[in-house]
Amino acid sequence: MHRAEDGRVTEALRLAEALIARASVTPADGGCQAMLAERLRRIGFECEWLDAGPDDGRVTNLVARRRGPRAGPAFAFAGHTDVVPPGPLERWGSDPFVPSHRDGHLYGRGAADMKTSIAAMVVASEEFVAAHPAHAGSIHFLLTSDEEGPSIDGTVRIVEAFESRGERLDACIVGEPTSVERLGDMIKNGRRGSLTGRLTVRGVQGHVAYPHLARNPIHDFAPALAALAATEWDRGNAFFPPTTWQVSNIHGGTGVGNVIPGDLIVDFNFRFSTESTAEGLKARVHELLDRHGLEYGLAWTLGGETFLTPPGTLSQALSAGIEAECGLQPELSTTGGTSDGRFIKRICPQVVEFGPINATIHKVDERVDVASIESLKNIYRRTLEGLLR
Repeated sequence: MHRAEDGRVTEALRLAEALIARASVTPADGGCQAMLAERLRRIGFECEWLDAGPDDGRVTNLVARRRGPRAGPAFAFAGHTDVVPPGPLERWGSDPFVPSHRDGHLYGRGAADMKTSIAAMVVASEEFVAAHPAHAGSIHFLLTSDEEGPSIDGTVRIVEAFESRGERLDACIVGEPTSVERLGDMIKNGRRGSLTGRLTVRGVQGHVAYPHLARNPIHDFAPALAALAATEWDRGNAFFPPTTWQVSNIHGGTGVGNVIPGDLIVDFNFRFSTESTAEGLKARVHELLDRHGLEYGLAWTLGGETFLTPPGTLSQALSAGIEAECGLQPELSTTGGTSDGRFIKRICPQVVEFGPINATIHKVDERVDVASIESLKNIYRRTLEGLLR
């Protein structure tokens, strides 16, 4: 049993350890949500299961609600109990699913991403409800085991259930690890959109000695590639950097040196700001490819729409909690990849992400500073107090 400096039992640390000890490689939940539901029921939460997906890869989704007796905002904590695979076990300093302590850190897969955040959220809610049983508004938990995977049967299914019933949230904190150097130095108040394309440029296969009898799709595409790489898609804004276009894979040919390929396949990705839209970017790419006279096919995948939460009551309450607990003012940022915030924004006008330091997420020997766990829990509790007391 681990204790804080003043000798109190640190329930958040104990719960984080219990979650790490449950191997929950996506889409498995490992019993994490059932354990959390049991704790939440004890303090008046109603629990609903919205599991989805195929039987051989069933996704566990938990929605828990506690409604206070007084009117007020509907607030939610959101997160995922699934983790990425640990990779080669021999590279870990300890078993990734046995919570271990070294040099003031808690080690284990999910320690930073994001079982510590979930533990801190649950214990913060327990403390808040104990101190303010007649709180205003409502507290929700939105938990899934399909964030690290394809994200098609997880939080998006929870959001669809809310939409079908006409339910809305007012504010939501997603417990993603957002801190960089110190706990509390960064809040994510938005994310760029992600749009992927697979381009097939069609040519005519032939012998390299007889190019007049063939058409090389690599040569055909080269000017268009240069134009795409040089295009300014937008200039970003006060919250977002400019939209970027990057080639991630390019392949053509049969593997031998004397055959002009018949096709060229190019995978690319946009990370786009609120100054652009997915449909607008698609149209511009097609216009450019058409202008270069290419024969092509193009399949699009929208990984996530962009979203932004301007400074407001949620970021103010969270920032005040961080300043009170850590003595610093956090930076609002939209950097990084996608998160489940892209789904939650459909039912909630204020969505931010906040959690522990992200330096070791998805890495061997993933870890979190033990001393920061109690502070993280206190920040979450202070935020509840700022919004619902």
